[in-house]
Amino acid sequence: MAEIAGVTGQQDRLVDGAVRRAMWRLLPFLGLCYLLNYVDRVNVGFAALTMNPDLGLSAAAYGFGAGLFFIGYFFFEVPSNVILHRVGARLWIARIMVTWGIIASATAFVQGEISFYVVRFLLGVAEAGFFPGIILYLTYWFPRAQRAKVVALFFLAVPLSSVIGAPTSTLLIQNGDGALGFADGWRFMFFVEGIPAVIVGLLVLMLLPDRPSRARWLSAAEQQALEQRIAAEDSAHVPHETGIRAGLRDRRVVALSVVYFGVVFGLYVLAFFLPQVVSDLQEQFGVKFSLVQIGLITAIPYAVASVAMVLNARHSDRTGERRLHVAVPAFLGAAGVAVALYLDSPYLVIAAMTVCAMGVYSAIPVIWQLPSAFLTGFGAAAGIALINSFGNLSGFVGPYLTGWLQDLTGSFRPGMFAVAAFMVLSGVIVLLLNRGTRETAAPAPHETPAAHEGER
Repeated sequence: MAEIAGVTGQQDRLVDGAVRRAMWRLLPFLGLCYLLNYVDRVNVGFAALTMNPDLGLSAAAYGFGAGLFFIGYFFFEVPSNVILHRVGARLWIARIMVTWGIIASATAFVQGEISFYVVRFLLGVAEAGFFPGIILYLTYWFPRAQRAKVVALFFLAVPLSSVIGAPTSTLLIQNGDGALGFADGWRFMFFVEGIPAVIVGLLVLMLLPDRPSRARWLSAAEQQALEQRIAAEDSAHVPHETGIRAGLRDRRVVALSVVYFGVVFGLYVLAFFLPQVVSDLQEQFGVKFSLVQIGLITAIPYAVASVAMVLNARHSDRTGERRLHVAVPAFLGAAGVAVALYLDSPYLVIAAMTVCAMGVYSAIPVIWQLPSAFLTGFGAAAGIALINSFGNLSGFVGPYLTGWLQDLTGSFRPGMFAVAAFMVLSGVIVLLLNRGTRETAAPAPHETPAAHEGER
């Protein structure tokens, strides 16, 4: 027994060491990739402040164009993620980043509604598979008991992209008139912010190993111990590898697609319209903000949300509970956005929008722990991609519906109520999911299920 315990302890130490190295080696770099991804996806929200009048775009036309990104994304998401699982993350993520960077920079040359629509659609096609590909990739590297925290640390790139990207984008717009021959600052901003994605995409080929067995910075013993641990956990949760068809047809995948749709509805309405909500506070409350100040104020909800997101994910990992860690933030976010525009102070409005951002961001990393409870292999690649692609259709519906309601009523309030309704729906559905989708902190292979009964 002592000999077995010694071997087990050595395996645990090898796995722990490999996980620590993987966190330091992979997460900062992947976070940088996703930061660039999100900046290039949502910087159109800041460009809209000057681009819309320059191009003569109505709120509905802008919302339609901003959302067309997600139509291209939707149709190419599942094939892209299946290809990634087949050819490896290193090659495919590099391809994604280089092509999206080129198209993001090309947005600088749009001339009207049609060219704006075309570029946004192509940007979605180019980016398809990136986020679900990373979610799938992280399952190759990290045991289940760390995954919500790991996804939250990776997903920090989204609120940080607003903390960093908001003032950066507005500075480039404000000071970019005439730079590099561009007549308008928003054109200069699009051109400049697409270039880093191309550069980092090429670095992916050198810095991103496909699996632990190909990581030169892990010893052979660490590679073997980590891959064995993850394989043992996967086989314990899902004894037989799920195929593509099974992954796409599972009713729990459909349910999680609706859940993710509702939460991401709030995410993208914040991304595309929060700068305009902040700008409208000037007329509503008689205050005056510069373009850079709008960017800085817009960054506040995301900075607070990033802290809440990590804390919620860590607590979910520690307790092994997933559904409440999605539902409670969803309800909290719905309450924040529902009351935000009825408050009588700009400070209270920003506080309420911060509560909404906290709810949205806290729910997302935990949602992604639910599919791995019943999917693996190509089924996981297809199912995760389908959840993400349907969820991100809200990136089309949300901006378009919000813009249409604003044009119809002259107010952001109806659109914010729509956000709240979808987030409440997400919370209700995730609570109704059966126990088959409930992921708990996975025991190590040498432990017995009884040792974890108290966590269930």
